[in-house]
This record gives sequence, structure tokens and C-alpha cells, in this order.
Amino acid sequence: MDALDKVNVQTLPSSRGEILDRNGHGLAINGTIEVIGIIPGKLGDDGEQTLVELAERLGISTEIMKGKLDAAWVKDDLFVPILNLNAQQGRMDYSDLAGVEKKNERARVYPYGAAAAHLTGYIRQVTKEDMTKAPEAQYGTNELIGKSGSEQVYNEVLRGRDGKRISIVDSSGQVKEILAEKKAVNGQDIRLTIDAELQQSIYASFREDAGTAAAINPKTGEILALVNSPSYDPNAFIVGLSTEQWDEWNHNPDKPLLNRFTKLYAPGSVFKPITAAVGLKLGVTTPGKDREIHGLHWSKDPSWGNYYVTRVKEIPVLNLRDALVYSDNIYLAQEALEIGADAFLKEAVKFGFEEGLPLQFPFPEASLANEGIKNEIQLADSGYGQGEVLMSPLHLALAYTPFINGGKLIQPVLDSSEQEKGPKETREVLDSHTSQIIKSMLVDVVQDPKGSGHSADISGIEIAGKTGTAELKINKAEKGQENGWFVAFDTMESKLLLAMMIEHVEGRGGSGYVVNKATPILRKYYGKEQF
Repeated sequence: MDALDKVNVQTLPSSRGEILDRNGHGLAINGTIEVIGIIPGKLGDDGEQTLVELAERLGISTEIMKGKLDAAWVKDDLFVPILNLNAQQGRMDYSDLAGVEKKNERARVYPYGAAAAHLTGYIRQVTKEDMTKAPEAQYGTNELIGKSGSEQVYNEVLRGRDGKRISIVDSSGQVKEILAEKKAVNGQDIRLTIDAELQQSIYASFREDAGTAAAINPKTGEILALVNSPSYDPNAFIVGLSTEQWDEWNHNPDKPLLNRFTKLYAPGSVFKPITAAVGLKLGVTTPGKDREIHGLHWSKDPSWGNYYVTRVKEIPVLNLRDALVYSDNIYLAQEALEIGADAFLKEAVKFGFEEGLPLQFPFPEASLANEGIKNEIQLADSGYGQGEVLMSPLHLALAYTPFINGGKLIQPVLDSSEQEKGPKETREVLDSHTSQIIKSMLVDVVQDPKGSGHSADISGIEIAGKTGTAELKINKAEKGQENGWFVAFDTMESKLLLAMMIEHVEGRGGSGYVVNKATPILRKYYGKEQF
């Protein structure tokens, strides 16, 4: 080893695995972004003024830039990255500023932006807290790790492991001998069952309305879309998130950072097919069983005090089919009472309540009651999806699969590699005859001109569905927030089941507002768009 030779320790960078949709479209990819930086030796005599001018154009402080220029590794001839540029900053001209340059650098990019933000999540540089919480992960001090969404859920699969090379180099930097080397190991790609184009189509339909949606293939359980609105652009975390943008997201009353598709909501009337199915299965009701109901309010007897069940339309005599088509609360409340609390809970729970979904993504358990059904009022309200019934949009979609699959409840799949291992376990919750009866009634909800979902009737394709409006209020006297629901599926190919919820539909047409939002999604998916 010559006197001028040096021992050089070099990091061999790895690359993070990408997140792809079912068709290979990138949801989170290793792309490029523009970076603005400074070469200190080229700043010249007016360097201080250049920093002031650059800080103004970028919207950052000169102190931030000076802090980066004062780093121990900085040399006069090295490019010192200052800021990852967003689209607006990238269009600016910096050519008049001596020593300021733009470069393209590798970075994580989210092509579908806000449309898939809560699904993809984002990455950030590892913190001391991350290292303390997971010492076994052996994070590098500058490593980028998943902080939410799929980036976090699949982080250990996606993350690469940097390598090291120890070598002897001569005075010109040429390698003379490699003493030791540990090769870099790239992260693995993840292919999700998501259909990115459907994901984007659903997101666009919300048009900033607050809500959420889940779409699945009801035959296979493959999750095709998980959507939130409003949302945020995960690319902002990569190019550099401004304080103003962070404050705007945090103080927005519609909570764009909130992951709604992993939250639980009262389903309202979209729960009614479950109650109807339980009643048919147990022989409590039949498809043609008429109930005579007068007025828009009903209570069982004086023991209910001032409490009553309401409905929107007065139909003096109606059967189970009518109750679903016109979405009659009173009919299903009476059916739930006839079923009885114990039998109702025993049968309804089979639709996937009180059990975790077999997914790595964190979904809470849907519930029928917090601590059992305590009285007749709670049982009646539960019959039409109020009371203490809570479901996520994904669980709601899955709960409809027995009506399509001859009574079998399908398990969800998000990671395509799980699908390759073979079909997921199914569970029979209904007999095929009961399943078919409910499905035919849900077809009528859409095809009947008076049906609550008739706006989704599409020529050339048979759509079945159910509408629902869940009221969020403490007592009957007050006017509360209304969340509108619509669940829809095609009965022929059975390749799409969509569950969609929009908040604050009061005064906007209730669940009909959601039907009008969902119909263009269905038209586009099945190539039935109107021009």
C-alpha cells in the first residue's frame, strides 16, 4: 500500500420495491424529481444576496439553506441539495442565480397522487423514535421507511438493504483493491389486487365530497379499490411539505388526512338485506308476507314511551320485497323484533361481524352491539342498520357476497401473492335459495321505477343494489348529520361490487345523491358511458 493510498468505505445503495396494481400500473414507484441545489464555490461575491433571492423564490428561510451549506461533508465543488421542487417551483427560472443548479434525482413517486393516497401512504426519513421502537429492523440513519398505508404495512418487504464496500484507493480515487464487500439487496415489489383506473374513477366521482368507498370482485374477494375523499397528495411529502400545506390539511374540517376506509360507520338501510336474509333463513318471514303499517311513525307499545321508528313513504300494506325496494324501516324493525335478540345476533354475526379481516392492512372489527342488545328499541333499530351497528365500507361490501355466491361469504384479498396460493376460505351463511331471493329483491331496488336505487338502472346490464341513509344524532327531536350509502353489483358477470358512502347528504337528496355519484362509475367500468 503506497503512502498516498487510502482506505475507502463506500455505501452501496439499494432500491425500494415498488407497489403495483393488478395490471402492473405503478402506485408507488422509483421515479425522478427535480432538486434545486447550490455549488458553494460558484456563488461568487454576491453569494449572500443569491441566498436571499433563492429563499424568496422557494418560500423557505435563508437559515435552512445556510444550515445545509454548513454540513461537515460540504465542499466548494459539490452540489448541495436544498429542496425537492414541486411542479410550480420546477417551472421557475433559476438561471440568473450564480451557483444555483437543478438536477434530476431518484425519488419515490406516487403517480395516482391523492386518488390513492391513503392506500399507498408515503415514506419519510427514519427517526430516532422509529429506531427505538423497532431495534430489530436495524434501520440505517438515513433510510426512508413507510409511514402510513401500504408503504408502512409492507415496509419490511419493500425496503432494500444497503451494502458496504471497503477498498483501497489511490490518490486519484481509483480502486486498487477491494478488501471486503457486502452486496446491496433490493426490496421486493408488491402487486396489489387494486384496479388503479377504477380507484381513480371512484375518487374523481366524489368531487371533494367527504366520504369513502370500497370495491371488490365478489366472486374472488379481490379488493379493487379503497378510496377516501377529500385526500392529500403523498408526493408533497417527497418534494417537500410546506408548513402552510400541512396546516391546511390539519385544519380542514373535512379531514383529508383521515383514512375513512378503515373507519366504522352506521350502515343504515344498506344493512336491511342482512336482516331480511336472517328472517327468511329462520322462517320468521316469507317473501310474500304482508305487514299492515299505517302512518310514518310506529312504536310497539306504550313501554317505548316517546320513542318510535320512522319511515319516508306511507305504504299501508307491504311485503318483504316492497320493504327492500322502498327501504321501509318499520317493516325491518318489526321483523327484527320477531326474530328476537339472541337469534338475530347469532345469525347476523355470521356475515363477518366481530372478527378481524384476514389482511395486513389495519381494519377494525365490525360490530352489531357494544355489549349485547339490551332492549327491544335497540333490536328494532338494529334491524335497519342503526342502533349500535357499525361497519367499514369494505366489510359492508364483503357482507353482500353471500347474495351473489349462493350463500357463501367471501374473504378479502389485497396482496396478489396471497391469491396465487389458492382460493380464500369461504363460509356458508345462507342457503342458496334464500340468497337468490334476496338478490332478486336487490335487482328490483334498481329496476323498479319506484325503487330507491332506480337511478342506477343501466341499459344492457342488470344492476342490483341497496340504498341507505344513516342518521347521526343523540335523540329523535334533533336534526343530525346524514351519511348516504349505496351498494351495487352486477348480477351477470359479478365482477364488481361497489359500496360507497358520502357524508352530509341531508338536504342534498339523501342516499339518492350517492346513487347519482355511483352510476357514472358503473357506466364507465362496464363501457356503458353516456356521451
